[in-house]
Amino acid sequence: MKKTLIHISVGIALHGLIIAGPAQEIAKKHAAASATELEAYLKTNPKAEDKNDAVELLLMAYDMTGNTKSSAALLQEKFNALGSGADVEARNLFMTTRALFELLKEEGNKKGAQKLLADANKKCAGNEAAAQLAQAFSQMESSLKAPSKGETMDLKFTSLEGKSIDLEAMKGKVILVDFWATWCGPCIAELPNVINAYNNYHSKGFEVIGISLDKAEDKAKLQSFIKDKKMPWPQHFDGLGWANKFAKKYGISGIPATYLIGTDGKIVATNLRGAALEEAVKKHIAK
Repeated sequence: MKKTLIHISVGIALHGLIIAGPAQEIAKKHAAASATELEAYLKTNPKAEDKNDAVELLLMAYDMTGNTKSSAALLQEKFNALGSGADVEARNLFMTTRALFELLKEEGNKKGAQKLLADANKKCAGNEAAAQLAQAFSQMESSLKAPSKGETMDLKFTSLEGKSIDLEAMKGKVILVDFWATWCGPCIAELPNVINAYNNYHSKGFEVIGISLDKAEDKAKLQSFIKDKKMPWPQHFDGLGWANKFAKKYGISGIPATYLIGTDGKIVATNLRGAALEEAVKKHIAK
């Protein structure tokens, strides 16, 4: 019997059940096994009816295992096959372009990201949604102002607590720059991970700098929140919300937005989530 995607999914699920160890490691091993079988499935069944589903599942597996190189290559292949003009499905073009764009941006490949957007604009020419797509791609391009891996940030200010903060003077430490706000649900959801990493590695040279996008009228709420959540790190607060000095300078268009700075003062990772933050901190503290 020909091996189908359903057989692969069931087989991998059963494989995941017998792996011992922490939940995260189980998930990673499960995803790695899924990726291997999905790659084989696509290679032997290049015209399978469920090819699109297989590609999406493979991208999910790559994402869970941190295989950004393979993710980018697969997304580029998917992008190239989308067609152009009236033949291209607008939503598919947008979603594929955005996913590949974010990967390229996080890797610091701004030239590659700009070329992708130029190619995407060519693909959508003649499409009934061309105007909307062009506007979306323009907004994506503006986000390239945000710093990326290998670049530096210039942060010098007086904190909410009245202390002088200078990122340049903190070289030699690993630092997380965290753009956030008390009204931001995803920011609050990630906060326990930031607190855990800080508590576990602060004594070894890990620091956090918060950039609050709260508004002036919420200053008391911000101060109370920081105290209640036991967040001892410095906060920049100018009460301007999205017009925050550093948010504007670095093109921040969504939060949480985080930048992990290595001991040499250069960005080593961006927008780390969950356990990936502490893993990265541990890795760079040890260098």
